[in-house]
Amino acid sequence: MVFAQLTWREGLRDIEACLNSRQSQLYHLGLRGPIHRSTLADANEQRDWRIYGDLAEGLLSQARLLYAGDPLELELKEAVYALDASAIELGLSLCPWARYSSQRAAVKLHTQLDLRGPLPAAVHITPAKTQDVLWLDSLQYEAGAIYLLDRGYVDYGRLHAIDRARAWFVTRAKKRMNYHRVHSLPVDWSTGLRSDQIISLTGRMAGPKYPDKLRRVRCYDIKEARSLVFLTNHFGLSALQVAQLYQQRWQVELFFRWIKQHLRIKAFYGRSENAVRTQLYIALSVYALVAIARKQLKSEASLFEILQILSVNVFDKTPLNQLFSELPHQNILPHLPNQLSLFN
Repeated sequence: MVFAQLTWREGLRDIEACLNSRQSQLYHLGLRGPIHRSTLADANEQRDWRIYGDLAEGLLSQARLLYAGDPLELELKEAVYALDASAIELGLSLCPWARYSSQRAAVKLHTQLDLRGPLPAAVHITPAKTQDVLWLDSLQYEAGAIYLLDRGYVDYGRLHAIDRARAWFVTRAKKRMNYHRVHSLPVDWSTGLRSDQIISLTGRMAGPKYPDKLRRVRCYDIKEARSLVFLTNHFGLSALQVAQLYQQRWQVELFFRWIKQHLRIKAFYGRSENAVRTQLYIALSVYALVAIARKQLKSEASLFEILQILSVNVFDKTPLNQLFSELPHQNILPHLPNQLSLFN
């Protein structure tokens, strides 16, 4: 199944045909007989997905250790995590167990992304109709870490749980938030900041759920021509750092886009819930393996370049350090003024 991810195989018959064409290499891998599609299908249906979930978790933990010393875009010593979820679409006729509307079926991939890497620190797969905020109940918060949350995760009781765990959060404020301004701090308007306030919540439900003080930072986004309001329990950062931190949450969106474009998680090799979960965790394992290879080989190549090179050398006996030691330089053609641009 890792071979299928690396080489972008279309289905189980495709995997069977390609692997069986390399019988000599399969023997050295410990496979003493031909690969059968029915064997792969049975494994997808019957072999517990938790095996692959534990494998992905172990590989991602190993990769995060290798990237732990990498700098963040902001000069911060704390660990910074971005939380979000992305829907993985499925065919309703093939996967009726994943129905969440009259015409659509999907599962939801919840991810806590460590921005050093970036690499997932925690992953959870649920039915698509599950609310994102419910995942916060099962997370183990790291004291001293900063969690970047979408506005969909704003639940004051759960935010207070992060605060009680001695961790920090930065999120978007709800539009209808009742609060009392305790006092204001000066801001530099030239940076786009408009206010930096210490507040307490006064709502009938919000106040009891979050009885402590909060910080409300408002800035103006010139490009989008809109005001953004952030909430945080971190009083040691500057207001500009709070706004810049939330901008880093976009990296989790880029992570989802990357794995959907470059790994095989849009078409599935099995129809059952077990098969879908298995394929998703194997895809995450491949992501971790590529990240580990990049760091151990001290390669300057991107994860995409390494993945592409591996895809065409998967049966090559060349050592990996030689494979990536001298990447050929691409010939850069001069820009022609009459040449149409595919991407503007």
